[in-house]
Amino acid sequence: MELLRTPEERFAALPGFPYAPHYVADLPGYEGTRIHYLDEGEAHNGVALCLHGNPTWSYLYRKMIPVFLANGLRVVAPDLIGFGRSDKPVDEAAHTFGWHRDSLLRLVERLDLRDVTLVVQDWGGILGLTLPLDLPGRFSRLLVMNTALATGAKPTPGFIAWRDYSNRNPDLAIGKLMARSCQNLTPAEAAAYDAPFPDASFKAAPRAFPNMVPDRPDAGGAEISRRALAWWGEQWSGQSFMAIGLQDPVLGEGTMRALRSHIRGCPEPLGIAAGGHFLQEEGEQVARAALDSFGIEPKT
Repeated sequence: MELLRTPEERFAALPGFPYAPHYVADLPGYEGTRIHYLDEGEAHNGVALCLHGNPTWSYLYRKMIPVFLANGLRVVAPDLIGFGRSDKPVDEAAHTFGWHRDSLLRLVERLDLRDVTLVVQDWGGILGLTLPLDLPGRFSRLLVMNTALATGAKPTPGFIAWRDYSNRNPDLAIGKLMARSCQNLTPAEAAAYDAPFPDASFKAAPRAFPNMVPDRPDAGGAEISRRALAWWGEQWSGQSFMAIGLQDPVLGEGTMRALRSHIRGCPEPLGIAAGGHFLQEEGEQVARAALDSFGIEPKT
């Protein structure tokens, strides 16, 4: 597999993101593919496993990480293969639902993460919400934002419009997209979302992901997503917190309330009126509300 690696100088002086990188390049089945993750703090109150989506990277969690750390959680935030500081396959066909899901399973096992608060949005949830099925006993809490389980149902009009837009723009201007989507984003922060992608050859993953969403019952990932939907409704016994960016045209309130109906014991969601799809940009208030709901207090 041909891989590209973003030059490290592209990540210099990222605003609000002083965290040291960590890498693993020998996960079983992924030997030679370097995967990046953040690993900060000590697990006095467990581990926050923060999973990003498309076309972002772990930088998206910069407003939530300090809240988690201040409340005694270790924070692990990987970059999916093809994003952030992780290696980037050149071939779009390399990206499949199962390939990415398995990489997350192997990473959780390698780091031996336990007492995990699963923090997900977008593809972080599409993939991440399927992980507990194969990692029993490791997950204690769920913080879920603007995502779905892609069970093979017909996509929403909002998603179809996004997929069509992505397919028409193979050299997607990610920083500009984020600036349009997040009203308070500074130019420097928007540039940080462009940092992983020096040119279009690095963007196979952003191009591939919209077309990976299971949109029919026999699509890759649909069956495991259906099993996950049943698992969350029948077997989940941990704490849950849902926050919804109410301005999201793709995975908004209707989609999220439908998901909530399948999460056993999930309380009434927190709606963020000014929040959009990338709700982590309003992440400080979301993280504080979630930890308060979980009964996690600042460490002393």
